[in-house]
Amino acid sequence: MDMSVVEQRYRAVLAVLAGATVTEVAREVGVARQTLSGWVSRYRASGLGGLVDRSRRPLSSPSQMPAAVEVLVCELRRQHPRWGPVRLVHEVERRGAVPVPSRMGVYRALVRHGLIQPGTGRRKQVFRRWQRDAPMELWQMDIVGGVFLADGREVKVVTGVDDHSRYCVIAKAVLRATGRAVCLAFVEALGAFGAPGEVLTDNGKQFTARFGHGGEVLFDRICRDNGIVHRLTQPRSPTTTGKVERFHLSLRRELLDDAGPFADLTAVQAALDGWVAHYNTVRPHQSLGMACPADHFTSVTEQERQLLPLRVPTILSAAAELSPAVEEPTAELLSAGREELSAASEAVGGGQQAERRVVAAWSGGPIEFERVVPASGNMSVANKQFWLGTSRAGQVITFWADVDVIHLLSGGVRLKSLRSHLSTSDLAFLFARGGRPAGPSPLPRAETDAALEVERAVNKYGMVSVGGRYLLAAEILAGRRVTIRIEENTLMFLDPDTRELLRTRPNPLAWPACLMLRGARPAGPPPVPAQSPVTVQRRATSFGVIMVARQTVSLGRMHAGQVVTVHVSDTTLTIDLDEGPRTVRRTTDIPIRNHKVHRPRKAGHVS
Repeated sequence: MDMSVVEQRYRAVLAVLAGATVTEVAREVGVARQTLSGWVSRYRASGLGGLVDRSRRPLSSPSQMPAAVEVLVCELRRQHPRWGPVRLVHEVERRGAVPVPSRMGVYRALVRHGLIQPGTGRRKQVFRRWQRDAPMELWQMDIVGGVFLADGREVKVVTGVDDHSRYCVIAKAVLRATGRAVCLAFVEALGAFGAPGEVLTDNGKQFTARFGHGGEVLFDRICRDNGIVHRLTQPRSPTTTGKVERFHLSLRRELLDDAGPFADLTAVQAALDGWVAHYNTVRPHQSLGMACPADHFTSVTEQERQLLPLRVPTILSAAAELSPAVEEPTAELLSAGREELSAASEAVGGGQQAERRVVAAWSGGPIEFERVVPASGNMSVANKQFWLGTSRAGQVITFWADVDVIHLLSGGVRLKSLRSHLSTSDLAFLFARGGRPAGPSPLPRAETDAALEVERAVNKYGMVSVGGRYLLAAEILAGRRVTIRIEENTLMFLDPDTRELLRTRPNPLAWPACLMLRGARPAGPPPVPAQSPVTVQRRATSFGVIMVARQTVSLGRMHAGQVVTVHVSDTTLTIDLDEGPRTVRRTTDIPIRNHKVHRPRKAGHVS
């Protein structure tokens, strides 16, 4: 303590002892009267030493951690250096110590004994946390490396955890994390626990072709066959699969960091199985209130598995009988799975660049193929975009397509139907890229007496008025008069003269209301395929140039500002001019979007 403070107190006490009042001296010194009186009493009792500051330590601390409990905490920490205060409190309580210390009490005890370093006080980053309400609703899957054999080869581990319970459902060691190896581990887990409702993965090539050549990989095929929704994370967003990433951290700290090189793949798998059994059934988990994952996990019941048996592609059924160390499919295995490979449109070795497909010739007729909805919700097929929304990102969409109409289905449910922009060459190309012959059209079939037709004009916004409601036809049909074929569940917009199918929409009207529509009549013959060539109008620019389906055709400056008629076929463009028709070869396969000249020009004005 500073001796100048003791000296000031001593002078104040001497002044009081000399006859000055306590009030006057306290005012001069700048302290309370009670304080000065205390100094005087302490000086009379103890002399000059009584003016020194006394300790403020309490005589007793009833809430202080008992010495025996503090010793137990420190010993547990020394034996398990990775255990934090939360785990130590849990372990002390399990051992029956009384009273049970608090988390901060354990933390302070560890700091006092130098077993941990106090925190720097930086602000903790807060993440948005989420969790499924029940087990088997969602699995998170990933691949982790960093496991080495004695010969220097690196082993990958295919991992998967249940989102609700953190129960490890997949921990499979493989020499190479190919698409086939990942799918084998996935199918093995499905056989052991049943099929979850959803699976969340990153964008690795073993899981998806989202950023590759498109199509459906074998993992997507397994999910689709078993009714599993496959969800994908946003690029460079590892926190989305935070539970499986945290599982990787525990796996490294508690097993891989302390384990030396393994003799072979079997030794790796044995070590994994032992650690996973401890993780699932013994090791407490902080996010579960220090309960074990097995306490919160239940697999699919045997009755449900019998109602919905597991569907496994042929190539994986045959590969499952092989040794886990076999990483390349044999010739017999590939032969047995040719049909599955063609339908899946992806080689079993998902991580390889080479594509091993079996391409069959297209024999005509409608085809079916699959596409995965990207994160933007906008799919592209043959240079045409199909909007499904970001809420369907990661879902597998089935296309039913021919030259007349395209239907989009999810899980067998039709989402929308559009007029087809595909030519026969487009269908052949899509068939070779993983398509297959299609089944019957998903459009609902109506009886002859259950279909009506009305005539309506499309306004400038692409809407028609039917039954007191405005229904969307298409903006491209603005200003046209169309025939609407009304079935119980479907509206078909037709050209009144050619009966060409222009658009298909769901019918929002009740059938009794349809029978009372103005101008309703029994339906005529069904719509016919689009006629070829398609006739369009174009206005020449000031240089005498027109553009049709993104193809530029120069007519000459003498035709500047004129409106010309163009007949568009799959291979040629025929322009009607005053001096006679002119035919040029078509160089693009872009579908026709605009049929008429949009706005009139004033007389004498040249654009």
